Amino acid sequence: MSIISIALTVYDLREQSVKLHRLVESHNSITVSVFGRKAGVQELESRFLVPGDLLILTGNKVQMPCDAILIDGSCVVDEGMLTGESIPVTKTPLPKMDSSVPWKTQSEADYKRHVLFCGTEVIQAKAACSGTVKAVVLQTGFNTAKGDLVRSILYPKPMNFKLYRDAIRFLLCLVGTATIGMIYTLCVFVLSGEPPEEVVKKALDVITIAVPPALPAALTTGIIYAQRRLKKRGIFCISPQRINVCGQLNLVCFDKTGTLTRDGLDLWGVVPCDGNGFQEVHSFASGRALPWGPLCAAMASCHSLILLDGTIQGDPLDLKMFEATSWEMAISGDNFHIKGLPAYAMVVKPCKTVSQVPVEGIAILHQFPFSSALQRMTVIVQEMGGDRLAFMKGAPERVASFCQPETIPTSFVSELQIYTTQGFRVIGLAYKKLEMDHHTTALMRDQVESDLMFLGLLILENRLKEETKPVLEELISARIRTVMITGDNLQTAITVARKSGMVSGNQKVILIEANETPGSSSASVSWKLVEEKKHMAYRNQQDNYINIREDISDNSREGSYHFALSGKSFQVISQHFSSLLPKILINGTIFARMSPGQKSSLVEEFQKLDYFVGMCGDGANDCGALKMAHVGISLSEQEASVASPFTSKTPNIECVPHLIKEGRAALVTSFCMFKYMALYSMIQYIGVLLLYWETNSLSNYQFLFQDLAITTLIGVTMNLNGAYPKLVPFRPAGRLISPPLLLSVIFNILLSLAMHIVGFILVQRQPWYSMEMHSACTMRNETISKLTVSPTALEKNGSNGDFPSFENTTIWFLGTINCIIVALVFSKGKPFRQPTYRNYIFVLVLAIQLGVCLFILFADFPDLYRRLDLLCTPALWRVYIIIMLSSNFIVSLIVE
Repeated sequence: MSIISIALTVYDLREQSVKLHRLVESHNSITVSVFGRKAGVQELESRFLVPGDLLILTGNKVQMPCDAILIDGSCVVDEGMLTGESIPVTKTPLPKMDSSVPWKTQSEADYKRHVLFCGTEVIQAKAACSGTVKAVVLQTGFNTAKGDLVRSILYPKPMNFKLYRDAIRFLLCLVGTATIGMIYTLCVFVLSGEPPEEVVKKALDVITIAVPPALPAALTTGIIYAQRRLKKRGIFCISPQRINVCGQLNLVCFDKTGTLTRDGLDLWGVVPCDGNGFQEVHSFASGRALPWGPLCAAMASCHSLILLDGTIQGDPLDLKMFEATSWEMAISGDNFHIKGLPAYAMVVKPCKTVSQVPVEGIAILHQFPFSSALQRMTVIVQEMGGDRLAFMKGAPERVASFCQPETIPTSFVSELQIYTTQGFRVIGLAYKKLEMDHHTTALMRDQVESDLMFLGLLILENRLKEETKPVLEELISARIRTVMITGDNLQTAITVARKSGMVSGNQKVILIEANETPGSSSASVSWKLVEEKKHMAYRNQQDNYINIREDISDNSREGSYHFALSGKSFQVISQHFSSLLPKILINGTIFARMSPGQKSSLVEEFQKLDYFVGMCGDGANDCGALKMAHVGISLSEQEASVASPFTSKTPNIECVPHLIKEGRAALVTSFCMFKYMALYSMIQYIGVLLLYWETNSLSNYQFLFQDLAITTLIGVTMNLNGAYPKLVPFRPAGRLISPPLLLSVIFNILLSLAMHIVGFILVQRQPWYSMEMHSACTMRNETISKLTVSPTALEKNGSNGDFPSFENTTIWFLGTINCIIVALVFSKGKPFRQPTYRNYIFVLVLAIQLGVCLFILFADFPDLYRRLDLLCTPALWRVYIIIMLSSNFIVSLIVE
């Protein structure tokens, strides 16, 4: 069994290694064009690339074999392998700077928009005036972004799960017990004058009895069954050991967009504004086209959409916004000529059905792509025969900060709050005119994004998925904390949290705002009740914290409030108020405007508070958090899901409670198997040592029967119990070395020891007992007292001194049937697993095993007894054995 288990493990490891090798090797066989100073452009296999090589990117659908920085031209890249979301991303060339400041000193989000990452696919390569797209190799092999992903798969973050540490300690205790038994065996057999080879064999045999070699295989079986049940529900697992960790989850973090809410955004309307304030809402549901103006031009051109094979592709938000204008995209041709504009540049133009548009089209000259850290994107465009403009789109508060104050309506904050409190997703739009004499590529982003004019608000509706509210209610009723981590607006996140049931109607939400003082190391934190707008402040110079509970009404119970904060506030609190952060996280529920890095940091901070953290996201910007969490659940089937232990085929959060239920069932099964295997080995161990004390009549046939016919079948079928359909408001024990579990095992060991000793002593005090009786019975029980030693039996049993005996018969029956009793007692059902009687195969196996044992006990077949090396005993003594076993069963149930 050990050899088969090792062979299967090695086979699985090899299969995974081969798959991983193919994943890594795939980018080594790509042929790339490299420019050399002397040789010119030459074709080269990608495995020969080194940092510093100059790549020439030609054609479309090219897999990047390395990390490279774009220095000339632009590219549209599918980064689904890294982000989990197959949305085209525009890469721009590294700007030429006169200063000697290294480009890497830019923020991570800034320089990433210039980098082509290994493993991503270049969908389109657009050359600039030079006619070629050039990139310099930065990293190769395991130093690349793809290499980092492969490393995370090869060497995942070690799980600090106490079960596995306790398992090692438990096994060490069994090894210590085995060592005592080995010394005892050596003493007994050396003193009795046994041959040295026989002494060594029996002493080593004790170790294999006390430390069950089938334990790892038995534990793995339960996880395999759980993995199969999850697969039937469309949940795929690449790290089976994490299934046990799922059973300990007490906090689950959720992304909002695409996870709690629907993927698709419906364009609800747009709120234009002028110098006096906001105008009437233009609803797209009415069917009326948006009048021509800067707002319409912004919606038509401020996006990162591309035209690929005649189909418009890109971010769903951009697509909805563009479709609402009823414009179309085209590649610039003979009808669109602007000086310096490549023939294949992107142009948007009004459809024939759109009337009263004074421009022939709008050419998109340059893009500053959207960044989750910057919360905005900007484009430079030129109207055909008209002005050159810059349009900005992004988070309303962020866009407003770049606008001229007089262009922002005085009711901006209240108007924004009206829509965000209803759960809408709000986008701000702004623009400005550019001087025609400026060369587009020479303009820096900070030059373009200044002194803008605010245009209005774009309102998109993001509805909850139907499964969201019932699942969150189920988790909350099971006392599993739910937390929202999103990059969206804070007020929108609060509204979604209320609608989804994450925050109930009678609970209060407290906004936490933290700000750094410019030019100094000081910072401040303020609390504000959302409903009452009540304001309080705390500065880091003070020593005492505000008592939040006192500020809320006196009749409020503990836990009736939730903290909500933005990524910026989280960052400031982490840096300046590290001692306050744990107190906030205890009741923190809504975290908005969080960057991918902040999501990972937040998950790590929760783990420091001894939470078992699950993270559920759709893959976009959640990969870091999915890796960092104890249990990462990806709702995206992109290649990035390889970095997440679990991937759900169904794109909603219904998989989370299923995973927790199966995790709890698997964890309880692991404990049951651990206890059973330990107790089974101890029962066998006690029996062997008792028989060694009085006699050396011990046969391997009996142990073969126990190991194969009893324990192996029980180990395979005991794990078949499925998960209980309801999540209860408490978790199974997470530690193997815990008082309830240890006391259960110890009491059962003492009970088995007492039963064996009583049986061993009582059988020697029976009137029919004889120390001279060493042959199998050949007559019925009523005439057993007349039995004498049979020379034929002696000849059959050999002359090595191993004879059947009454003690052997008694101990073997007590031990074998006790193993069956313990299996039934330890096979727990509710509240984490299906009831034992629902495990039909297991119940059938136990019934057959018990029936076979009782048949052997009460049967009078001398030949059978000879083969099993047992001595048949009187009927009354058999009844005594049954009485002892029944008492043991009742006491075991009470102990358990």
